Amino acid sequence: MRRALATLLTALLASSAAFAQVYRWVDDDGVIHLSSDKPPAGIKAERIDIKTSSPSKRTTTGSGSGSGSNQPAPKPASPEQVAGREQLLGQLKTRECVIALEALERKTGGAEPTSATEIKRLKQTAELNCSQDPVRRRQQEEMAARLRVANSPSCVEARNKLGDMMAPGSGVPRDQVRAQQAFVDEHCTSPIR
Repeated sequence: MRRALATLLTALLASSAAFAQVYRWVDDDGVIHLSSDKPPAGIKAERIDIKTSSPSKRTTTGSGSGSGSNQPAPKPASPEQVAGREQLLGQLKTRECVIALEALERKTGGAEPTSATEIKRLKQTAELNCSQDPVRRRQQEEMAARLRVANSPSCVEARNKLGDMMAPGSGVPRDQVRAQQAFVDEHCTSPIR
């Protein structure tokens, strides 16, 4: 999950050079929180700083770590920086929402054994990170449905078949490889990375 988060952050850097700072933490119940505001005092959180060159992550506490440093006080964020931070935060929340909705559907559908605690955690994570706007929430639910399909055994099989078809010496005609690639691209590509 951390690798996927790092990949998302790297991709966002390529599309926007705006400064952003986001805090991510997991509470005692396992619920994932994302915020552009510092977490409550005493909460250990991962602070994700995104500047013009590369992201850096460091674990902090909500109790104001970094005090006493010789660094000058940071300048207030510009409107562009605030907008970039809010855009990043929205994308991270959507990612957590979609993952929680997909897992919730899979686990409540009987596809995997689970516990009441896990169901509660997933519901809380979805409630905290999914949009309250009905149109946006419907989009997030559609993304979760596409993620469910992309993670399904049939898509795993389709991606494996494509890999075998593309192996050196396989002798599979290009039109068949293209058709398999088109199937994978249309049906088996995750909506989130």
